[in-house]
Amino acid sequence: MGISVTRRWWLGATIAVVAAPASPRAGRSSRGQAMQLRFTFDTHDFTATLGDTPTARDLMSMLPLDLTIEDYSTNEKIAHLPRRLTDAGSGPFQGEAAGDLCYFAPWGNLAFFYKGYRYSRGLIRLGRLDGGIGPLLTRGSFPLSVQGLP
Repeated sequence: MGISVTRRWWLGATIAVVAAPASPRAGRSSRGQAMQLRFTFDTHDFTATLGDTPTARDLMSMLPLDLTIEDYSTNEKIAHLPRRLTDAGSGPFQGEAAGDLCYFAPWGNLAFFYKGYRYSRGLIRLGRLDGGIGPLLTRGSFPLSVQGLP
């Protein structure tokens, strides 16, 4: 009886593992794409981790990109994308903070926040900078390279 229970247990466990859907690892989308970006401008090289959203996946599909990053207002830098991203699944969010990477749908640009901000209609949070806001404090306009990380 002990052997048949053990065999049943192993058989059940094997079926459960094989039948269970694979859960995506942190930093990867459900489609297996890397969800981390590397940005390079001036002397700065930094990364951001994206959430698994339709807008973030759409951005990843455009990589690599050569853009221009420039100062905007008193709390962010922006970079205009070559085309608009999907806004599927977007909506109001909370917890706005320096270090957020967002997409502003009305203008079709990335927004890198280095100071506090408030959600506004059309703003879609993509993710967060990994190493802090330091690079964004460099004033001016620079060529910006955007690449996905494996």
